[in-house]
Amino acid sequence: MKIRRVMPNVVAADLAKSREFYGDFLGLTISMDEPGFLMLSSPSNPTAQMTVISSEASAWDPNTHRTTMTIEVEDVDAAYAEAQRRGLTIVYPLTNEAWGIRRFFVQAPDGSVLNIHTHATP
Repeated sequence: MKIRRVMPNVVAADLAKSREFYGDFLGLTISMDEPGFLMLSSPSNPTAQMTVISSEASAWDPNTHRTTMTIEVEDVDAAYAEAQRRGLTIVYPLTNEAWGIRRFFVQAPDGSVLNIHTHATP
């Protein structure tokens, strides 16, 4: 499986304070600022990214499963087929989201839920 990037997902009660901490203190740049969701990246390494999700953001949380990590892969369909072949627990099925992401959620052996995705082809 070819992985393009791995991003931690942080859940926060106060996005404004998180924006100040990660942006002002650490110097990360806001790449996306949507209701209940921030994506931040390093100005010197744009693929070094993280997301901060409001603890109230239900759109990011299908079926109440909070993801701890987002992994962008080259072929999400192949990753989904491999997860099924291995009998892994799929907690959110392969879905084309309205914002242009094709993704699924899979549970790791430690109980973490991972968001595996790729950008959908238009």
